[in-house]
Amino acid sequence: MSTLQTSYQTELGQALDLMTAQPDRIDLTRFTEERYKAIVKYKTAFYSFYLPVAAAMYLAGIDGEEQHSNAKAILLEMGEFFQIQDDFLDCFGDPAVTGKIGTDIEDNKCSWLVVETLRRASPEQRRVLEESYGRHDSESVSRVKSLYSELGMPALFREHEESSFQRLRGLIERHANTLPHAVFLSFAHKIYKRNK
Repeated sequence: MSTLQTSYQTELGQALDLMTAQPDRIDLTRFTEERYKAIVKYKTAFYSFYLPVAAAMYLAGIDGEEQHSNAKAILLEMGEFFQIQDDFLDCFGDPAVTGKIGTDIEDNKCSWLVVETLRRASPEQRRVLEESYGRHDSESVSRVKSLYSELGMPALFREHEESSFQRLRGLIERHANTLPHAVFLSFAHKIYKRNK
């Protein structure tokens, strides 16, 4: 994997994110699980997780196709796990801890929270989302956050976080057979239950 290839993949993810979250065109039908996973894979997972480890593997003389394929299977899943956490913290994190004030709702972002809300929302709840998502006023943002809470998104996130961590451990067990488990487990433990 070259840095040029990773730059290209990251740009694809960024372009897909921007095309999906157009500020002047709020269209919730664009917020699908498939699109979300594509954005995350290309915008976050390759660049933030696979590239640094792949570079270190090459420097350490680990250049086998199977080894890199195994590392990629683990690290792309880890990148998705990380981005879902980031989406959750954008809405429910404490700005004093995270160091930022989240704006995914105002910015019309295709986040894990909105995708899961659309999956679970009643027609009335969907209407609230359609009227409020992507708006820059505090009342609209509050309505979306209330809807997330009403649908149990914090509890759903905690369940997802737990199952994702267990899935990561299983991937590490299966795919890191010729790679140092400790490296992957260390990354997984660093992001597990993070709050910033």
